[in-house]
Formats: sequence, structure tokens, C-alpha cells
Amino acid sequence: MKRGLYTADHEAFREVVAEFVRREVVDKLEKWDEQRLIDRATWLAAGAQGIIGLSAPEEFGGAGQSDYRYRSVVLEELAKVHATSLASSFSLQDDIIIPYVAALGTEEQKDRYVRGMASGELIGAIAMTEPGTGSDLRGIRTSGRKVDGGWIVNGAKTFITSGYQCDFVITVVRTDPEATSRAFSLLIVPADSPGFSRGRKLDKVGLLAQDTAELFYEEVFVPDSAVLGELGGGLGQLAHHLPLERLSIAAHAIAVSDAVLKDTIDYTQQRVAFGQPIADFQNTRFQLAEMATELDVTRAYVDKAMLAQSDGELTATEAAKAKWWAAEVQNRIIDRCLQLHGGYGYMLEYPVARAFRDARIQKIFGGTNEIMKMIIGREIIGRR
Repeated sequence: MKRGLYTADHEAFREVVAEFVRREVVDKLEKWDEQRLIDRATWLAAGAQGIIGLSAPEEFGGAGQSDYRYRSVVLEELAKVHATSLASSFSLQDDIIIPYVAALGTEEQKDRYVRGMASGELIGAIAMTEPGTGSDLRGIRTSGRKVDGGWIVNGAKTFITSGYQCDFVITVVRTDPEATSRAFSLLIVPADSPGFSRGRKLDKVGLLAQDTAELFYEEVFVPDSAVLGELGGGLGQLAHHLPLERLSIAAHAIAVSDAVLKDTIDYTQQRVAFGQPIADFQNTRFQLAEMATELDVTRAYVDKAMLAQSDGELTATEAAKAKWWAAEVQNRIIDRCLQLHGGYGYMLEYPVARAFRDARIQKIFGGTNEIMKMIIGREIIGRR
């Protein structure tokens, strides 16, 4: 069935991305895994080529592009070479940090941060999760105490993507201990602020090259100008932008699943057992048929979600459906692909093993799949 998602303009952009991947990514993947970090030079190269900063307004150095299909092209091209950590890091910058600052920031904030992120000179992070608080954001304890001219921030965050080398952190802070839904605000904390520190790069199961860290705030002063958006509006602001984050996870899941399945099809045609390619066995063909069908059906929904996002119509429930289902499909497909590789599938020199390792987090971050089902179920009951 013809996909029909992309136009000639998208395919022309794909050539630019593919060249960037060949020149700046392929030969560095092993090094990034070893150092648990993606080189800053890669971020700068991505900014110079217009690979990142797609949604940033043109007046602040970006492409001003709201069509999510261009971001999907980037995810697909990175998936082809199994650059999962880089794809995830770019998604954080382009699908979360830039949209937050571009939508909520003052002109000064946008000029300072969006421009730098679009060029690759600045790396941003967002700090929500705490040692004792995950999906339940109302349990956040990091506090902001009002003082003359600004806020004093105290607390700790964990599992923060790009936390180790970020230049600033959008931090979710409890600014009103007496309030409920209006208790939280978003504060931009520069990484060179006195009292701000980072813990070690965390050892993760997968996404090895994507640096993830603990962050600590000890009497960190940030000025009133560091408030991002409306004071006390933090939870609403987070809820408004979460659908894009979840779409990003779903689109990435499709891209990775497609790449791994294609690798597996090639492998089954080359690997010989009992005198014939394993692709000739009925079980193998049934497995491949089931995976290809499940992927195509899921991709149809995610493609539609991308168009809805580009038109400003993607709802929180639709994004939750895309995220949880695509993440589940990704994990199922990669698990079955690894099985078809046999013992070689368990060797990290094979992409399927690394994809298996990296995929597990998809069902957790961006809101666990259980939370996604709660969001969907809430709307279903509300419609009765």
C-alpha cells in the first residue's frame, strides 16, 4: 500500500539528512557509546546543516517549520544506521525544549536560547523527574523560594536526558507550597549558576551515547526573568506540550522497527540452516508476515497523527494511543527479530542486539504506557 506521507520537498530534505548521517554520524557511533556522550561538534554540524532547529522561528535562526514530517525524515535516516541515542537526543531538543521556549518564552529568552539551540551551540534539558517522583508530577518537591528579584531553588532531579552536558535546564519547580494545580512553575536555570551541579553520567541499560544525569540545586538563585511562561502555570504548560513529545516517541518507534525488520529480512535470506536459507522456512515467513503487517498498520495511525500535529489538531488522547501502541509494537518486533537471528542476535556487534537494548525505555519515558492507558481510559469514560 502506497504510504503517501511525503512530498518531493520532504524527499529533497532526506538527501540532506542522509549526507549528514554519512559524514557526521556513522563512523562515530561506537565512540559515542564508549564515552557515554555525543560530541558537541555533531550538534554544531547538525545546526549548520539545518538538521536540528526545524521548528524554531526563522527570526531566531530556525526553519520555522511546523510540518512534523521533516522531523520524521530525520528520525528515519538516523534509524537506518541505528543511531538511536542521537535520534533521541535530537528529539529532546527539537520536539520538547525548542517548542517550550518558542511558545512560552519572552523575546529575550527566545533570542538567547532558541537561537543557540537551532545552531547547535546550546544544548537544553528539561528536569521533571525526581528521585521520589516520576509520572506523578504533583509529587515534585524541588522548591522555589521567592526573594527580591528572583527565586532560590533547592532540590534534586534524576534521569535527566542531556543533563551532563546541557547548557541550561528548564526546571519544574514548586513555587507555591500552598497551591494545588497552580503550585508549579517552569524556571530556566543556566548550567553555570552557582549552586547548580551534576552527578555522574548514569549507567543505563540502553541509549548509551545519550548522556543522562542527576542534577542538584543548592540555594540556586535565578532572576525573575528566568520564569518560562506564566508563574504557577507549569502543570498546564507541561500538559499542553506532552502530545508532541509522545508523537516523537511513536515516530521514532516506527522508524527503528522498520530498520530492524529490514535488517532481519536480509539476515534470514543469507543465513543457511539445514541446507536452505532460514527465510524459506514456513515459521520464518509467518513471523516476517506478522511483523510487517503489524508495523504497516501501526505506521498508518502514526502517519495520521503526524499530519494532525502539523495541523495543530493532535489531541492528548490520540498522542497517548500512538505512543503506547507504537512502543509496544517496537518491543515486540525487535524481540522477534532477535529470535530470528538466533545466537547472533544476542551479540552486540549485530544492530538487532543494540536495538533490543535501546527499545525498552520506549515504554517508560514520556509517561509510562500505563499512564497512557489511563489518559485514554479517562476520555472513554468521559464520553459515556
